[in-house]
Amino acid sequence: MRNETLSVHGGFVSDPTTKAVATPIYQTVAYAFDSADHGAALFNLETDGFRYSRISNPTVEILERRVAALEGGAAAICVASGQAALNYAFLTLADCGGNIVAPPTLYGTTHTLLAHNLRRQGVEARFAANDGAAAIERLIDENTRAVFCESIGNPAGNICDIEALARAAHRHGVPLIVDNTVATPILLKPIEYGADIVVHSLTKFMGGHGAAMGGAVVDSGAFDWAAQAKRFPMFCEPDESYHGLVYVERFGREAFIARCRSVYQRTTGAVLAPLSAFLLLQGIETLALRMERHVENGRKVAEFLRGDPRVAWVNYAGFADSPYYTLAQKYFSGRASSLLTFGLRGGLEAGKAFYDALKLIKRLVNIGDAKSLACHPASTTHRQMTPQEQAKAGVRPEMIRMSVGIEHIDDIVEDLDQALAAAGLGRRSALAAE
Repeated sequence: MRNETLSVHGGFVSDPTTKAVATPIYQTVAYAFDSADHGAALFNLETDGFRYSRISNPTVEILERRVAALEGGAAAICVASGQAALNYAFLTLADCGGNIVAPPTLYGTTHTLLAHNLRRQGVEARFAANDGAAAIERLIDENTRAVFCESIGNPAGNICDIEALARAAHRHGVPLIVDNTVATPILLKPIEYGADIVVHSLTKFMGGHGAAMGGAVVDSGAFDWAAQAKRFPMFCEPDESYHGLVYVERFGREAFIARCRSVYQRTTGAVLAPLSAFLLLQGIETLALRMERHVENGRKVAEFLRGDPRVAWVNYAGFADSPYYTLAQKYFSGRASSLLTFGLRGGLEAGKAFYDALKLIKRLVNIGDAKSLACHPASTTHRQMTPQEQAKAGVRPEMIRMSVGIEHIDDIVEDLDQALAAAGLGRRSALAAE
């Protein structure tokens, strides 16, 4: 099935009991066992089924199957947020220590997770000088557990060369993890270019309505854990917490997701609620349609801003002079994301005045909503970073990040125009006449 069909039908045909065609919300904590032996088999991971909603839930499982199908993966796990998904993905690979190599252009909270939280758990973060494959490969050594990148950096808007990063990672026997939140599988499927694990904040474009939080980890099923048993013994040696179970023997291509679920979700409990899973499924049904409008509106907003003399610069990969234009053609068929950044000629103070004057466009830190959203990254999403770290992440003091929604383009542009005027930069029409 194609993206549009998978978004509606992936992972679910009808409820086996009632024949309902809308996904049921299984609002239950636990599930009855047929017998003592049946319960034991479930807890030993010897048979499939549900035992407790901290581990798995039928509504959440449908979402997992749909996300895995959209990304072309073997299996997925859905959790409470995108940050929980990243944390679980990293720890599933690096809970025996080691390092994770990444570019500097990352979402602020992800940078904090890598640079500070995981460091206190014995996992080293190595940030390359830039997002190029050569710079990243130089940092890989025998203790590296993964290479990580965002397919489209938030908020930098950079596009990573996933194919080149995958080759670099695989030369050293480590997997590539890609956060595909901004692109979504509608614009890009990283697994097709060699990525081994894909992570999403489902809260963003996938859900699309700012109504529910969630995260997903998708395993391609292609990485050979047994061939790298020395680096990843946790998949290939008996797990004493499960009576000697060996993940690659029991779960094969789904070994990574099985360990992620059994070791981390089961014991730390960043669980996605059934109602949230239901809401995210409703959002995904219209994902392909929404992405068409997001992309179309994003280009028109970028063109408006670039043609406006009150705007100093616009960072948008769809422009031919963007350093990421070629990669946008390769990975997105020229369909640049609706996430873009810009700065005003009046600098930081003019930017703040513009931001405060927005009326239709919401001032908040989410992205990927049907509504147009804007934020000032230096004072919000990247506030915990030093000025030097912000600069490396592509965050300028005056930068405004905009997630262009699906409203009528004229209304979006009119709001931008009036906010620019309210910032003391004049009316565009008058400036053009001059």
